[in-house]
Amino acid sequence: MEEGRRGKVKIADHVIAMIAGMAAQECKEIVAMAGGFYEDLSKRVSGHGAAKGVMVKVVEDEVTIDMRVIVAYGQKIDRVCMSLQEKVKELVERMTGLDVREVNIRVEGIKPA
Repeated sequence: MEEGRRGKVKIADHVIAMIAGMAAQECKEIVAMAGGFYEDLSKRVSGHGAAKGVMVKVVEDEVTIDMRVIVAYGQKIDRVCMSLQEKVKELVERMTGLDVREVNIRVEGIKPA
């Protein structure tokens, strides 16, 4: 983030993950976020449960986001994922000022909407 006369601004990884998770919630074709047992446990302990299924890595001002999702049955999975990638990138960049380098989506399953 920027450093100036006023000091540094650092956005915590879990805040970026929450933005990405909220973007996924806005996509009606995404039924749920997927998380493994250890991820769920770690997020419960840390209090960052709103970002289930989202992992964030920030290096300098570049962000890589990995998301695990469950897609609604009957949807074109590739189109849903491309749309989600664009939405996450746009929201994270707009809200944080950081550069989103990659948004990687792993489809963990399908379910009826």
